[in-house]
Amino acid sequence: MYTENELVGIAKRENNNKRKYLVVNKLQGKHVPVSGRTAFNMFDKLAEKVRAAYNDEKLLLIGFAETATAIGARLAVCLDSYYMQTTREVIDNVEYLFFTESHSHATEQKLVKNDVDSVIDKVSRIVFVEDEVTTGSTILKIIDIIERLYPNKVSFSVASLLNGMDKDAMNIYNNRNISVHYLVKTNHSEYTAIAEGVAGDGEYAAENTDEASVEEYRLNGYINARRLCIGSEYNKACESLWTQIEKVCNFNRTEKVLVIGTEEFMYPSLYTASRIEDKAGCVFCHSTTRSPIEVSREDNYPLHRRFELSSLYDDNRQTYIYDIGEYDTVIIITDSQNNSYKGLNTLVNAVKSSGNENIKLFRWC
Repeated sequence: MYTENELVGIAKRENNNKRKYLVVNKLQGKHVPVSGRTAFNMFDKLAEKVRAAYNDEKLLLIGFAETATAIGARLAVCLDSYYMQTTREVIDNVEYLFFTESHSHATEQKLVKNDVDSVIDKVSRIVFVEDEVTTGSTILKIIDIIERLYPNKVSFSVASLLNGMDKDAMNIYNNRNISVHYLVKTNHSEYTAIAEGVAGDGEYAAENTDEASVEEYRLNGYINARRLCIGSEYNKACESLWTQIEKVCNFNRTEKVLVIGTEEFMYPSLYTASRIEDKAGCVFCHSTTRSPIEVSREDNYPLHRRFELSSLYDDNRQTYIYDIGEYDTVIIITDSQNNSYKGLNTLVNAVKSSGNENIKLFRWC
């Protein structure tokens, strides 16, 4: 299986006294560039645990934005279950279930109530999917809301790559009959001290909003995982996405390729990266993020260079990407429908400043 050292890097959150550290999963494909297949292999191990526990049950999986959206989607694909993710984006003409993630840089979380209404009588269990659970308090907030609105309808479980819950937190879950599944148990007792010792002397690149040229393609067949979907149908749509991208790009075995996803939109980029691995010699994937993390020169620190961006979804939102390398081809995949090019310009300029010229943008929306 996996060990804590294999997966965990401790980073320092910027200006966040609620929780000074951030657990950066080195194989997840969010902050740290990684092979798409490497990430999927890890997600699939978690899916096996969920399948073993609930093989005879009809499940709704809910992935948490933004870092666990790809994990949740992959589990839904493996289990062919119902799936939806929480979101911080605006979706027109829906009702929401609102809850908060108190330690986060962006505390508001939402779940589309209309979709929960439509599926609550079709499932026996809701499984909340996370990259890392520390106290479990955020998940309890949404469980409390669901139990109040839909009493005695479903059971609840949690599946995460990492679990740092202490005995008191685990007892709360046990007393409420909420099952917990994970790959690696972590001990957070020293994480704050590690974060406080970070030098923070990495490279910080301010956003560059200069107009930047990029090849842009609009692709069809989009499924929005912020709304209720089925794992097999979502994966079929991602395969269609890949097929359309493959027609544009001629990959070869000597080529080094980077695939970049945007914020909550992670699974399609990881899926595409995993498929490119059949064609190109070296393929990595990671995504932009809302998380402001300090970077440092220390060799054992997970992140070394930070690029400030404007969001592709909202010109007024600050986002980031870390440790862009130099590649033969860089592919950006997004579901942003924002007509402004400010955010895209900042991302393309960050990619270009890292020595990359062959950049293609694919909008799937």
